[in-house]
Amino acid sequence: MNLDLSDEELAFRDEVRAFLDQSLTPELREAGRRATSVFMDKRYSLPWQRLLHARGWAAPSWPKQYGGPGWNEMQRHIFAAECARAGAPSLAPMGLRMVGPVIMGFGTVEQKAYYLPRILSGEDYWCQGYSEPGAGSDLASLKLRAVRDGDHYVLNGSKLWTTHAHWANRMFCLARTDASGKPQAGITFLLLDMEAPGVRVRPIITLAGEHEVNEVFFEDVRVPVSGRVGEENQGWTVAKHLLEFERGGGSAPGLKALLERTRAAAEAGGLVSDGAFRRRLAEAEVMVQAIEMSEHRVLAALSAGKNPGPASSMLKTQGGEAMQLVDELLVEVAGAYGAVDQPLARVAGSNQAAVGPEAVLTAMPRYLNDRAASIYGGSNEIQRDIMARLVLGL
Repeated sequence: MNLDLSDEELAFRDEVRAFLDQSLTPELREAGRRATSVFMDKRYSLPWQRLLHARGWAAPSWPKQYGGPGWNEMQRHIFAAECARAGAPSLAPMGLRMVGPVIMGFGTVEQKAYYLPRILSGEDYWCQGYSEPGAGSDLASLKLRAVRDGDHYVLNGSKLWTTHAHWANRMFCLARTDASGKPQAGITFLLLDMEAPGVRVRPIITLAGEHEVNEVFFEDVRVPVSGRVGEENQGWTVAKHLLEFERGGGSAPGLKALLERTRAAAEAGGLVSDGAFRRRLAEAEVMVQAIEMSEHRVLAALSAGKNPGPASSMLKTQGGEAMQLVDELLVEVAGAYGAVDQPLARVAGSNQAAVGPEAVLTAMPRYLNDRAASIYGGSNEIQRDIMARLVLGL
């Protein structure tokens, strides 16, 4: 595995840097710095997506035939690293990184032609209907019913912790179409309109005081059969394909940028002179470096046409735990300022002055929001079960 960039890769990196320097407005940079979640506010992510789409860079992993740039693994890594370095806002992943690849792999010709261009442009903004009140890590126990009625499915039930459902005009969801056999065998993958009659969204305010997740209720919601992806009762296979994209690597560039900001804030506040803090900061740096090396190994495997196997579970777990560790360090740097709730000051372009250093303005809400990293995308316990089974043979 050669970590040195080739001349062509260096030229590509310089091209990306020049584009970011020219295209990222001060407001977009500020929004990126003040983000408290991996899910960016729609008012910043969509304008940035449109700028990237105009350049053909909105979906780095998409092949050219579907409107992507057709980049190789190293180009995608370079792009992610440069975006993190520049503080660019993150893009909503539900369309570009989740349902888009699923439609490519399992969708009909008509579904590809209709949905993929709308995902790229941002015309369709998606949410994910997976978790339910009694089906989180044990997703196969979901109970949202979808009963066939002619050319439609009729949905009744609910979904929980649905990120950005209050902004989305589309949802991809898993629904129960057969309850007679194994739980995994009776699930169907559906695409639906969030404005359909019978869909109701109720907000959930998080510990950080933010409206990011929701409950979604379905009462006799009619979904055309043409919105089904894959065969009826085969949605579990489609869902597993999607989770490969949700759990994949690529967290190291963002972690390195967050770690650099944490170190700079600690140096400015004098905490870096504390020996115990320096040791924990060094531990976090080692952890992030190990994740970066693991991601490079996955890049090498993918470039050679190999399947990285359970590496996605390992990187999902390690990436989330490293992020939480760095969050804890930044809260420690914030000190008493971390206890001040100042949501208006966190809004890009706000004229509300921050109480305390701006570098720690998002420390506490980030810490609270990122606690969910142990659960979303499959809990860490589930990921360790996968690693134990596939790597250790237990």
